Amino acid sequence: MDRKIMVEALKLENISIVLHRPKFPENIGSSARAMKNMGIKELLVVDPDDFDLTKIGKMATHASMDIVDNIKRFDTLNEALADFSYVVGTTARIGRNRQVIHDPADLAQSLIPVSVNNRIAIVFGREDRGLESGEVQLCHSLLNIPTDGFSSLNLSQAVMVVCYELFKAKGYIGKDFLPTLATRFELEQMYFHLKDILLKIDFIQKDNPDYWLNNLRNFFSRLPLRAKEVRIIRGICRQIEWYGNRDKE
Repeated sequence: MDRKIMVEALKLENISIVLHRPKFPENIGSSARAMKNMGIKELLVVDPDDFDLTKIGKMATHASMDIVDNIKRFDTLNEALADFSYVVGTTARIGRNRQVIHDPADLAQSLIPVSVNNRIAIVFGREDRGLESGEVQLCHSLLNIPTDGFSSLNLSQAVMVVCYELFKAKGYIGKDFLPTLATRFELEQMYFHLKDILLKIDFIQKDNPDYWLNNLRNFFSRLPLRAKEVRIIRGICRQIEWYGNRDKE
């Protein structure tokens, strides 16, 4: 018998929208309205060019002002994502060295088991440039919205497309849920530790260590890690460091 755990529904309350360095306050307001339409309540805004609440509120309308009033603002994307266990980045660029690419409908289905025990961030980049390489590295997977030739979408339109597919995914599915995963902060601490120890043992090149570390990031992104597993990896790093220092004595 095929034993599966029935996940009741995609838990929208565990999903947040993150706008990274938006240029226009109107796009923030329109995004809040799109979220309200589709039942997603938490909006994070990182380093906006203009956070004019009057302009934001005009586009959000009265119905979604509760989302606007509770916007969480951050100076950096690292700070914004620190408490999230799974991060999805949106991109119009598809390259062979990038993480797994989903379209919105497939993404929504894939997030159902993740959403049971984990906070999920969907990150949208700046209107004119999207997410840059360093920001993409913070994501477990990437999302691409298919278009017919012209790939540039208005920010709030992109938010609406994604939120709509997430809303549609509220339903029953037979699939094992994922346990609680490590937070973005715990993962970044692990990557920092790995980079330091791999440089010390000359496993990665010192002239461009981040390039080599990206391969490890991509590998671990395919294997979402629990906090316990992150602690094990960091423990191995500490043991390697201790062993190396012992030989120097």
